[in-house]
Amino acid sequence: MSQFLELLIGGLSLGCIYALIAMGFVVVFKATKVVNFAHASVLMLGAYLVARWHGSLGFFGAVALAAVICALVAALCDVLLVRPLRHNRGGVDALAILTIGINIVLGTELTRRVGTDLLPTGAPWGSDVTHVLGVAVPQTRIVAASVAIVLMAGLWAAFTYSDWGVAMRSTAADPETAALMGIRLSRVAAGAWALGGVLAAIGGAFFTSFPAAGVNNATGLLALTAIPAAVLGGLDSAAGAVVGGLTIGVATTFAAGYQDEIAFLGRGLSEVIPYIVLFAVLLWRPSGLFGTREITRV
Repeated sequence: MSQFLELLIGGLSLGCIYALIAMGFVVVFKATKVVNFAHASVLMLGAYLVARWHGSLGFFGAVALAAVICALVAALCDVLLVRPLRHNRGGVDALAILTIGINIVLGTELTRRVGTDLLPTGAPWGSDVTHVLGVAVPQTRIVAASVAIVLMAGLWAAFTYSDWGVAMRSTAADPETAALMGIRLSRVAAGAWALGGVLAAIGGAFFTSFPAAGVNNATGLLALTAIPAAVLGGLDSAAGAVVGGLTIGVATTFAAGYQDEIAFLGRGLSEVIPYIVLFAVLLWRPSGLFGTREITRV
């Protein structure tokens, strides 16, 4: 039972980080209908900057500055690359392919800079643990989960009650009508990309503290695991990002924890379990658990 509780708590804390990263995908998709694959490389950029700057700025100072830089980089990707293609009537498929290209270029450069090193992010909690229900839980996991919950609650409140949230929901529902009502679609899009960059930087700082021990050349690839969390919950649903993140986190942790018992399914199952869960759910509900179903009249 203690192993089960340990894996459950660890899975939920990892799921909170996945949910935070998936929220970045959702924010951009809700505002622009673009599946932003470049989110993974922006996350790696944020984690890389924290690893480089924590020695001089401290962990929290490095995270704050990295969030600003990632917000600017993400917004510039929208303004300089995505927006011109969108104005030229580029379809959602072309826009998604463009973000894949951005991800490859930025990720390749970051991988070159990291090389074969493992760069610690300087999280101040080290190996300290806290006992929850008789289970020793690393403090890094607790802090990461707490930060993720606070940020996700703040985003929910912003989506629901703020003028920015109303503008974003209006843009997602009917961009033509929103523009006629005076909402500047370009400003909403750039703001969404910038917010996605902030979430990527913060998520990256904790993602590379747990379960990883720092930033390496595979960080960007590992960050793509958050895509199944976003798609699983529904790309246009903030609540779905939370549920999808928790589901993927728990499934991954349990697959890794019980790998000896399920060895007949093959080693390394925890690395592919997010996609297995995603495949199973999408067979039943292609729009995701909480995504909006598209209705086509024929």
